[in-house]
Amino acid sequence: MPRLLDDALRSALPKLREQADVPDPIVFARFFFTASGWTWFVTEGGPEGDDFLFYGHVAGFEREWGYFALSELEEVEVSGFRVERDIYFEPVPFSKCHF
Repeated sequence: MPRLLDDALRSALPKLREQADVPDPIVFARFFFTASGWTWFVTEGGPEGDDFLFYGHVAGFEREWGYFALSELEEVEVSGFRVERDIYFEPVPFSKCHF
């Protein structure tokens, strides 16, 4: 089973651009990287060739909305730390997310 994207999340995510006009989109997953403090809040996603493309809010050097690929998240490894999925995260409007 994929580490970050399981079948349940894949089927729950709206397709890319489905929440584009929603003022407070629902966040379906939270990924985080303990070694840097980066967090990815996933609002949409879909297959992109051999990869899977997410859209959401990224809190890293800056906070911004954008696209990020599953392969990019899975490639990150620093001193044994990897991007993880918050398995306790429940879907909520973005305004309810905590950074």
